[in-house]
Amino acid sequence: MITAVDTNVLLDVLGGDPTFGQASARALRLAIRQGQLLACEVVWAEVAASFPSAAAARNALRLLGLAFGPLTVESALEAGFAWRAYRASGSPGTRVAADFLIGAHAFSHADRLLTRDRGFYRTCFKRLVILDPSKVP
Repeated sequence: MITAVDTNVLLDVLGGDPTFGQASARALRLAIRQGQLLACEVVWAEVAASFPSAAAARNALRLLGLAFGPLTVESALEAGFAWRAYRASGSPGTRVAADFLIGAHAFSHADRLLTRDRGFYRTCFKRLVILDPSKVP
């Protein structure tokens, strides 16, 4: 089982978030026991911004067991189509393309996405399986 991981879950754990940190850590442990953790370059970049150096970010992500999985042409195009549909539906323009890249990458390269941002991904990527950290015992 391959679990793509969203930025918010990683930052919960790496930053010791008092509200979401424990649930996100439990969900990551479950996902690791069930298979591989994967994230695209967008997630790696967003997480890296919280570290003083590339080496520190790389070390932290590797300690979590997170593999780097780049976007493919197909997943990038899927992200563009999903973003266009979202904007055309009259949804507020508050979502950036990065969220669509993460969702399309998860759909194309993983069995599910571990994220706290459930509603957005369920709306824009209806066939994407979502693992909600708050639902992991």
